[in-house]
Order: sequence, then C-alpha cells, then structure tokens
Amino acid sequence: MKIRYSLIAAGVVALGCAGSALAQEKTLRLLTWADYAPADTVAQFEKESGYKVELTLSNNEEMISKLRATGGAGFDLAQPSQDRITGPQAEFGIYKPMDLSKLKAELFIPSMLDATKKNTTLAGKVYGLPHIWGTDGLVVNTKLTQMADYPDLCRADVKGKTAVRLKRPTLLAFAFASGKDPFALYNNAKAYSALMDEVGKTMIACKGNLKFFWDNKDQLLNGMRAGEIVGTMMWDTGGWKLNNEKPEIQFIAPKSGALGWIDTFAIPAKGKNDAAAYAWINFNIRPEIAAKVGASAGNFTASKGADQLADAKLKAQFAASFPEAALKNVKWYPAVPVGIEDIEGRVLDRIKAAN
Repeated sequence: MKIRYSLIAAGVVALGCAGSALAQEKTLRLLTWADYAPADTVAQFEKESGYKVELTLSNNEEMISKLRATGGAGFDLAQPSQDRITGPQAEFGIYKPMDLSKLKAELFIPSMLDATKKNTTLAGKVYGLPHIWGTDGLVVNTKLTQMADYPDLCRADVKGKTAVRLKRPTLLAFAFASGKDPFALYNNAKAYSALMDEVGKTMIACKGNLKFFWDNKDQLLNGMRAGEIVGTMMWDTGGWKLNNEKPEIQFIAPKSGALGWIDTFAIPAKGKNDAAAYAWINFNIRPEIAAKVGASAGNFTASKGADQLADAKLKAQFAASFPEAALKNVKWYPAVPVGIEDIEGRVLDRIKAAN
C-alpha cells in the first residue's frame, strides 16, 4: 500500500513538473520599457503565436540590476539601449549571443541593423538587435522663452522654471555643449574623469536654477503643461506629445546636437524560451506591427517601411524638429566601456549632495 501511494505521489509530482515546464515553454517573460508592448499588439502576438506574454516594465539601470542579480535569469527577452550591452556583458555576463539565423533580417532597416550589430558585438559575437530609436534634446515653451542649447536651461531669466534628470545623459549633453566630445574620451578614463568633474561643477552652479531634477515622465509633463517649467531636457516623444496639446511647446534639437539612442532586443544569459524571444522580435519588426508600437511609444523603429505607415502628425513633428543639419548633428550613443558609469556616478552623487 505504501509503495502504491509513493508511486501515485511521484506521478503527481512528475505531472506538476511537466505542467510547469509546458507553461514555461509557452510563456515569454519580457523585460521592456513602458509603451513598447501595447495591449493590442500583445493580444495579437498571443493569438498568432500561442505564447503568453508576461510583461515587466523597467529602464536601463533597473534592467542591468535585475539581470546582474540573477546572472541573467528570470526573463527571456530584454530591451536595453545599445550602449548598455557590451559593458555589462563584459563585466557580468548577463546576455547570450544572438542567433542571427533565426532573424528575419530583411525586415530591418539595413544601416540600423548593421550599426547596432557593430555596437553590440563583443569578442566576435552579436548581443543586440535594434528596435526603437529616438533622441534627447530640449523641450521649450516658445511662448514663454527661447532656447537654443542645453546651457540656456541655466540662464538667470528662467531661474526656477527649468528641469533636467540627474542621470548620465545630462552630463553628456552639457559636455557636448561645452565644446568637448565625451564619447571620444571613453577609452581614456583620466581625461573622461576630468571632463565629468568640469561638467559636475557646471551642473552644481546650475542646480539653483532648476525647479527640480525630474524622475518620472508625468511629473515633467504636468510641469510643462502648467507653465511651471518653460524649458527642459527630455525625450523627443515627450516634446511631441506636449506639442499635440499645446503647439507652443516644441522639441528642439540643440545647437550642440541631440543625443541619439537605440533600444534593442537582447536575450538574457539564462533565458529559458529563446524560441518565444525570436518569435516576438520577428513579429515586432513587421512594418504594420512596428508602426503600431511606434505610435504607442511616440518614436520611430528599425523596421524597414514602418515609417511610411507612421502617423502623419508624428512625421511632420519629426521634420520640424530635425531639419537635415540637425539630423546629421545627432550624437549617437556608442557602447559604454566598463568603468565609465562609475566615474559618472561619483559626479552625479556630488551634484545631488551639493547645496
């Protein structure tokens, strides 16, 4: 009798494990940004593929932190920016190489695919593929003030009416505005540290001019809507969103250059469902799907032909913000070498602590 019960119990456990494994095989655990997986797109993917999508919304710092804590486990697909892949991979080994044979490469804009592959290659292996791209620049209420470059946020006449994030893009923006190229110093830690110290002093002097360091999108958008903030550094999509509501609020490519980013698809080192990950990538890069996701995020994608399906207003806003010279002047983020963010982190801490 005991043997029979043991066999039954073992069978129940085995069935439970099999069921769990099957559920895992049919689930895509996606670590991504807000607005990159709109509900209707997720529903269509689930219906077409048979996979269930589990969403976790995050940002670059949190993605790296989560994957570092687990050694690359817990998720099947992540969406870090292209400059945040090779450094963390070299240091923590949190991603696995992409299997390019599983990719519908013909659906990507060739130049963007090639550039991202190059920027996410480590030891001859590719770790990231392009998805959504955009820029950081100035968003200005043109009825209340005029601005041409990042240091205008620190002018006396707009004291208490501007905002920036206390993050690395702000340091880089003010470095470019000072006439230096921080990206050219990435492989010279001493020179990069000296430049960041310089920028840190500039930001400390500017700190009293800022109404706040913004840390969430709604806080900033509401400040701009109310006229409490007349100028800020933020993403183009936020500026275009506000422009839809108030035409006088415009996204402006700064004189020293907007900062260009590309968010990618990357597969965590201990992801358990690569098949679902590649299915999601190939689904999302289809022009009609990419156009929907681009509309949700307010940005353009790496999908070939998706821009032709984009909202006419968004295309017009992009053209107004980026005349040809401004587009050529975009400073695209290169891969961040190990140690660079430690230098920046120390400077950001000093800015935060300064009175």
